[in-house]
Amino acid sequence: MQWTLVIPLKPLARAKSRLSDTAGDGLRPGLALAFAQDTVAAALACRAVGDVAVVTDDPLAGRELSALGARIVPDEPRGGLNAALAYGAGVVRAAHPRRAVAALNADLPALRPLELARVLDAVAEFPRAFLPDAAAIGTTLLAVREGQELRPAFGTDSRARHRASGAVELCLSGVDSVRQDVDTGEDLRAALALGVGPRTASFSAGLLIRGF
Repeated sequence: MQWTLVIPLKPLARAKSRLSDTAGDGLRPGLALAFAQDTVAAALACRAVGDVAVVTDDPLAGRELSALGARIVPDEPRGGLNAALAYGAGVVRAAHPRRAVAALNADLPALRPLELARVLDAVAEFPRAFLPDAAAIGTTLLAVREGQELRPAFGTDSRARHRASGAVELCLSGVDSVRQDVDTGEDLRAALALGVGPRTASFSAGLLIRGF
């Protein structure tokens, strides 16, 4: 089964605010873009992924991610993360009504294509399923097969909310790179320990020099 991934990305100037103790306002936009670039590049290299749609209004992110091969969908609702995901899924389905769709976080800089393929193969067994994040509180991936609505509930305690909505929770080992999103400095250290993509590695080198 081939999947379309929908990846939301807020304007870079407002992205990753919880990393302010690790990267100042002048660095966070670049770090957020590096995360998204490594996430999209790894996703497009996954055998189970047919295409990637990034929902964003940020012009720089749009140019950079389009250059990697992503389709850019303007965030017309401008109503936050879940509205962007629902809209992006709708745009995908308008063109391909029977397409299997998965929402994926944009902050997975350690993402490995083989591990993502394992997750997508597993979610294909269910009409609607999700993968919890490394902290076991949030969600990094929510997937639906053809004919199913995405109904995203990302945000605070999204693991519990997705379970309550009827989505099947995946319990997979060996897919740490798909679970390790980055919201805090501690998360970034964990991602670096797994091994991040080249853009995040290059950008983070400057943070390490500064004593991160």
